[in-house]
Amino acid sequence: MINPVTNSTQTQPATPKAAPPAPKAEPKAHPVAKDIVQLSNAGQAAFQEATETAVQTAKEAQSGDHQAQRLLAKESAAKEAATPSVGKEIV
Repeated sequence: MINPVTNSTQTQPATPKAAPPAPKAEPKAHPVAKDIVQLSNAGQAAFQEATETAVQTAKEAQSGDHQAQRLLAKESAAKEAATPSVGKEIV
């Protein structure tokens, strides 16, 4: 005859303890290559002209700067060409 088992306990497999997390290694900063640029006097003048404001250009044109006068004339012509003419007859 078979006797039923009445007192059984289930056991779970033993899990190994988790290892403590390894400290994260901080990435080492690599030195960044730096380029040094030296502009000639002509290059510096060109840079200054390219970055000046419209107010500076207008002041220079009023004081007789021919380059500033040409730039203002060029900008004025471009603005006039881009603006549709009202009241002008196209021939």
